[in-house]
Amino acid sequence: MTEQEIKRINELYHKSKAEGLTTEEVIEQANLRQMYIQAIRSNLRGNLENISIKEPDGTIRPLRKKV
Repeated sequence: MTEQEIKRINELYHKSKAEGLTTEEVIEQANLRQMYIQAIRSNLRGNLENISIKEPDGTIRPLRKKV
């Protein structure tokens, strides 16, 4: 997500509160929000994949998905 895209999300939000959005702007806002959510999830997933757990016996293992 670029800084410009985040700025556009904020512009559309403020415009929606002030005067409302056109149909095209509503679609653009929904697409930008979806891109933002995907970026956040990807970033979180990357962070979680780099976490290691130290066991009580001193061994270190990577964090894994619960089954």
